[in-house]
Amino acid sequence: MEKKYDPWYIHAGLYVVIAGLVAILIKVAVIDPQAIVAQENYWKNESRLRMLNLREAMNLYSQTNGKYTNNMDSLITFLKTSKLVDSLLTKNNPVTGKPYSIFKKLSTGEVNFDSIRFSTKVHQLYMLSIDTTHTADTTINQFGKVVKIDSTKLIGTKYLIEDPSGYGSVGDLKNDALKNTASWE
Repeated sequence: MEKKYDPWYIHAGLYVVIAGLVAILIKVAVIDPQAIVAQENYWKNESRLRMLNLREAMNLYSQTNGKYTNNMDSLITFLKTSKLVDSLLTKNNPVTGKPYSIFKKLSTGEVNFDSIRFSTKVHQLYMLSIDTTHTADTTINQFGKVVKIDSTKLIGTKYLIEDPSGYGSVGDLKNDALKNTASWE
């Protein structure tokens, strides 16, 4: 009985197919996940830098206007037109003499007030919220009768900046101790 051998080109073709499938497997299982993780880390870091810049902007707005704002457009307009912000952007460190800014540089190496309003991953506006606090005080005389009721309403004493992509938040609407803290710090 004679053995029949397959031609060499069939074996070569199968080796090429196997090598191609191994290359595709390596790309899908190793290379692509690394690129996805790197992109996700970039989005997270960039978004957090933007939220830290928004925190500084909210604090400057509060120092100037006496309250926080929940309007992103008015905050950005304030950043572009305020002389206080201009002076802080051009300030020099008194020890080293080098330029110093309270705003963090983004990955582009500069601070762009138009771009800090948007989340990096989904390109949606950051969600700004401010609190409204109602307090009532009742004055009662020695006979137990209500003399007067004082009511005060405070708007914008606390703020919250949330990332629509879920990379964190800055501030808190309920707790004064967390007023300027970031969720990742």
